[in-house]
Amino acid sequence: MHGSETVWNKYIKSCSYYNADASLMCGDLTGKAIAPIIKRPDGTWSHSAFGDKRIIKKKSEYDSVVKLMRNHGYYVFEATEDEVAALRGKEEEQKKLFLKLMLETLDRWLYMVREATPKDATLIIMPGNDDHMEIDSIIIRHAEDDSRVVYPLERVVNIKDKYKMISCPYVNDTPWNTPRECNDEELLEKLEREFDRVRNEAGEVDNKYLITNFHAPPSDTYLDVGPALDRSVYPPKPITKFGQPISAHVGSKSVKKVIEDYMPLLSLHGHIHESAGFVRLGKRPTLCLNPGSDYNRGVLKGFYITLEDEKIDFQRVEV
Repeated sequence: MHGSETVWNKYIKSCSYYNADASLMCGDLTGKAIAPIIKRPDGTWSHSAFGDKRIIKKKSEYDSVVKLMRNHGYYVFEATEDEVAALRGKEEEQKKLFLKLMLETLDRWLYMVREATPKDATLIIMPGNDDHMEIDSIIIRHAEDDSRVVYPLERVVNIKDKYKMISCPYVNDTPWNTPRECNDEELLEKLEREFDRVRNEAGEVDNKYLITNFHAPPSDTYLDVGPALDRSVYPPKPITKFGQPISAHVGSKSVKKVIEDYMPLLSLHGHIHESAGFVRLGKRPTLCLNPGSDYNRGVLKGFYITLEDEKIDFQRVEV
């Protein structure tokens, strides 16, 4: 959701809306930018979040602008012109402010669960590769205080006392140097540790009712197609042919390998916004899903999944 408050509001209402036993948000919770609102000496405000500089004269208009910024995934920061000027060129100070606003926002979001979500709902909330490590403690604290919130990392999550889910927020390396990425060999080690959690006494992976929640999609499938990027420059630029951007498979070979090796019942993915869809992998075969993302428009994309023993029915949803 990348910080979009509209998408978050839709997500925390999804259990009751769909009468679901569990609702999963599988990574990339947080936003990417601060949007300053300048407090002017005459009691008005100004901002340039959406291009041209605009003046805000009324508090009601101010509240509308803040809501719009939050819905676009911005972290709103009110300050004077001097305070904003003092931050220019100070990268470490900017990073500290960004992290502070990020943590405050996620904390506020998780408190919203208590009003918007039924007490018997289950919201499984996982960080993704874009999410800083510091957010985990916020989710864990809320999970300890509120039974509706589940932090799924480094554990097996039981769903309806039958299905077991293991999770991994890491992806194979990207051009963006995100907080939770590594090379594919390291990712394979992380994935194997998760499968170790569901081995039986004979050392075999108990896969009959196993769900894998891996942020990275499997490579060379319909779920991992993104823009081909020129990594020789930073920031990387899309590679074009005859003026048109070309695509490439950017998912994880390790994720594909473990799915084919261990054959879980269902595998859930994200990360690549452009690659919404489903694919079946391996001999079982395993159903793999990536809902994609359209957070910039405030759209929550997902799959509505019904499990009955090993039978799976699913349909795409957008709200």
